[in-house]
Amino acid sequence: MSAVVPLAGARRHKPRLALLGTGGVGSAFVDRYRRLLAKGLPLPEFGWLANSRALHDCGEDAERALQRARRSSPRRDALPPWAENESLRAGDLIVDATASEIVADWHAEWLARGVHVVTANKLGNGASELRAQAIAQAIRHSGARYGDAATVGAGLPLLRSLRALVAGGDRIHRIEGVLSGSLAWLFNQYDGALPFSHWVRQAQAAGYTEPDPRIDLSGEDVRRKLLILARASGLMLRGEDVQVQSLVPVDLAALPLEEVDAALERLDEPLYAHWRAARDAGARLRFVGRFDGYGDSAEVGLQALDADHPLCGGAGTDNRVAIFSDRYATRPLLIQGPGAGTEVTAAALLDDVLAIAAG
Repeated sequence: MSAVVPLAGARRHKPRLALLGTGGVGSAFVDRYRRLLAKGLPLPEFGWLANSRALHDCGEDAERALQRARRSSPRRDALPPWAENESLRAGDLIVDATASEIVADWHAEWLARGVHVVTANKLGNGASELRAQAIAQAIRHSGARYGDAATVGAGLPLLRSLRALVAGGDRIHRIEGVLSGSLAWLFNQYDGALPFSHWVRQAQAAGYTEPDPRIDLSGEDVRRKLLILARASGLMLRGEDVQVQSLVPVDLAALPLEEVDAALERLDEPLYAHWRAARDAGARLRFVGRFDGYGDSAEVGLQALDADHPLCGGAGTDNRVAIFSDRYATRPLLIQGPGAGTEVTAAALLDDVLAIAAG
């Protein structure tokens, strides 16, 4: 870990922006950056962008740099190109549009150097407890900012609202919600008429799932989001504290990624059985994450809920989250809106960039 460089003592320079990740979210980020810049919004200069294969200076054309990076050949080097070449300084902003464990490991390092981090990568605050603690410590010591609105709810005012409640002295009693936009969409679509695997492929094609849909279907994505929400509530929940009910059969979970698509039909029979049981009970299926504010229970899994249950509202990829607290003890604060998609995620990232750039 580099020595901490407080922003107040750092030599001032014009902040620059860097982007890691050139997939769907990264591409949408570049497109939206160009459109907002054309509207005159005060965005930092786009210095460079990179993926696991190449790093390119943006110069006057971030779109051209994006296409060059996407066409780059795979590397055999141990270090990614950005780790060899990155020259970020205090006051700069780096945007993590990846789902990379390696990149998440650098978040605390950048923050400690006074570099602001804006991220859609849930592995920063949604995985290792030690990593989350290191990020929090780096923020306290350096004054750099950590924009993570895109990690839960794709930019919905969820983390911001939660942190405002805690900062105002409110105690969080319980949070429960439909936290996966992809799983919300799947269970809004699935009615037993077509196989569940059909809808999984549709969700993949729409960009709603992770590159490996098993991350969504296993509940791992929701577990990460639940950890982020718990930690924003002041509860340093550990990954092993969360009980997860996976939708992925053991044999499907064991397959290499390149064989997953051909085996998605293994989901169909068990999911149809769940749907039929819910239908017969007059209920609806929702994939729910929940924790209480005392650390006694945290769970992720499929639930059959009454049709008038608060978490049965919404449509499409909507996330729907209920926050119970001292202030909202009997009737929860409900936050709802689109929770998946490259465009809304990129918009959330740029919202955080603009907020940080504005000071």
